[in-house]
Amino acid sequence: MAQTAIIIVHRRQSRVGRLGSKLRARGWELDIRCPMEGDGLPECPDEFDAVAVLGGPMSANDDHLTGIRAELDWISRAVDSGTPYFGICLGAQLLARALGGTVAPHPEGRAEMGYYPVFADADGEALFDPGLCVYHWHRDGFTVPPEAVRLARGETFPNQAFRYRNAFGIQFHPEVTREIMESWIAGSSHRLALPGAQCPDSQRIGYHRHHEPLGDWLDRFLDHWLEQGEIIRR
Repeated sequence: MAQTAIIIVHRRQSRVGRLGSKLRARGWELDIRCPMEGDGLPECPDEFDAVAVLGGPMSANDDHLTGIRAELDWISRAVDSGTPYFGICLGAQLLARALGGTVAPHPEGRAEMGYYPVFADADGEALFDPGLCVYHWHRDGFTVPPEAVRLARGETFPNQAFRYRNAFGIQFHPEVTREIMESWIAGSSHRLALPGAQCPDSQRIGYHRHHEPLGDWLDRFLDHWLEQGEIIRR
């Protein structure tokens, strides 16, 4: 019987990109839901073999949004159930909040939009190779929650990846394809005026240099994450 991952997106038209294609290539089925636009979340998260929560234009601090409040509560239950969890950008920030961390803009108003290097911490050396450049699209960052361990750091936003049990949160976007990147550039070009954001041409150059290594990283990460999930759930 095929394993199933529930993937939470934050706009109906959002695409799951390379994350979806790599999971499907491994024989997984995907249940894609958008709570921000009325989709319900399962009562028991452990009905699924894995959970992934992707990015979105809203803030993890938008408690006035019903979908954000529902996700924060549900993420806590998903982590407590032991279901493998993978949060990307907003999904990582929501995980950080659910575990007692905080989310806030950069104190100097800087953003990361484009390709930037990340550096392994001691606990992340098995996952993050030297010289890895990853794709970002954010202006908020998170603190590492209590009892979690930081795996990778960055120059502008110090916290780039963390782990709590079998829940992982990353600030960057390994799922992004060229089509997704171009849609973000076209749809949110005003954000590229923020301090630290890269211009479209720099992002396209970065894509050609770093897209394949980042895809290789995602393969290794998924192997590690899903293997650990199998061990924990046995």
